[in-house]
Amino acid sequence: MATVRLKNLLDAASAGPLQKVVQNAQIMDELTTRVRASLEPELAAALVAASIRDDQDLVLIAATPAWAARLRYAASTALETAAAAGFSAARCRVIVSRDGVAATPGGHSDGD
Repeated sequence: MATVRLKNLLDAASAGPLQKVVQNAQIMDELTTRVRASLEPELAAALVAASIRDDQDLVLIAATPAWAARLRYAASTALETAAAAGFSAARCRVIVSRDGVAATPGGHSDGD
């Protein structure tokens, strides 16, 4: 059995088997960063992640149900931010993280 180096699997520049996964993670990270920047600091910290689904839904993942309610009020801002960054989203959905992990001011989750 051939041994494949982890670096070769994760290298987005190569045509490795995980290239699409790495590219999707980078896109999701960019979108999350841009949406967080458009929100007030407390609300931004409660945004676990943001992504665009194939059905053109912008999905915001909140740390708790209470933060999800506040993020729903910011849906139009998030949609405008996504559009300005070149992402195509028709609607915004807010869901609650199963882990209840919020981001810290540096953008990393508390579970890191």
